[in-house]
Amino acid sequence: MVESVSRRKFNGLAGLVGAGAFGAALSPWAAKEMDLKASGLTGQELSVDEMDAYHEAGVKAFPAETEGLGNQDLEFTLDGDVKVFDISCDVIDWEFDVDKTVEAWSYNGVVPGPAIRVTEGDTVRVNVTNNLPESTAVHWHGLIVPNNMDGVPYVTQPPIKPGETFTYEFTIQEGNAGSHMYHSHHNSAKQVTMGLLGAFIVEEATPDPVREHDVEWICVLNDGPIGGYSINGKSFPATQPIVCNVGDRLLVRYMNEGLMIHPMHLHGMPQTIIAQDGWMLPTPYMCDTINIAPGQRFDAIVECKDPGLWAFHCHILSHAESDHGMFGMVTVLIINEA
Repeated sequence: MVESVSRRKFNGLAGLVGAGAFGAALSPWAAKEMDLKASGLTGQELSVDEMDAYHEAGVKAFPAETEGLGNQDLEFTLDGDVKVFDISCDVIDWEFDVDKTVEAWSYNGVVPGPAIRVTEGDTVRVNVTNNLPESTAVHWHGLIVPNNMDGVPYVTQPPIKPGETFTYEFTIQEGNAGSHMYHSHHNSAKQVTMGLLGAFIVEEATPDPVREHDVEWICVLNDGPIGGYSINGKSFPATQPIVCNVGDRLLVRYMNEGLMIHPMHLHGMPQTIIAQDGWMLPTPYMCDTINIAPGQRFDAIVECKDPGLWAFHCHILSHAESDHGMFGMVTVLIINEA
């Protein structure tokens, strides 16, 4: 069964090592906020046992339950042959880790925003309502759109001021299938890292067998005010595992919405990189670590052959682990016996 490994290894593991200093897995930011007196620590280096306890607690907490889940497909309505999507830009409280909540700027109340999924040849209309305290706009990163729909204030459109709605409409061109993104392009270093980002997936009109898969995982990377280093708006141990069976083909859609490069490393097996920035590669290549620059997207196929729990993380190790345990850009690929 799909849940066999996850139940055996993870179910019930929210019960941590013990109370007090080692009762929760803490990121470096959370560690700084700890009451050192109450914890029994005084700011000195951790002992071997203390460090081990933090590391164990984080793993046992995974996957920690938090409020809010991004990347779910956005529903649409039809106006004739036009697919109509509605997006609202809102200020929310976002729980990026257990009991760690920050102010976020969101699309439809989640970070990342809901995934927009369409097919080559579709005509798309997106109504964007701005409920933020400042102007915004939406850029369709990687999509080939008319110039006046490109989403850059004072270059292609006026900004969407607070309380206003702006409508984008364009037809998805043949050959523009792949993993794309949508995000703010107004005060974007702030607005994107605050959460105004999402996946825009274009399926082929005629499916490409190279992209055939049993499981899809959208991996949106970000770094900034929303929990520091995050995968899909969450910081380990609140990230979500990827669950597959032996024999499955896993399609990973990498998207870097952050300000830093993130080399994503999968333990135990290669990734076959089949597409970059939405374009199929004439010669796919294999690697275990793929370096993803800001704005880049990669599609990777993973052949799930060996059962087990396989670590999956950014290999700039300060984005993933500290003396207080794993945090940030870490998740686990669970491969169950078929």
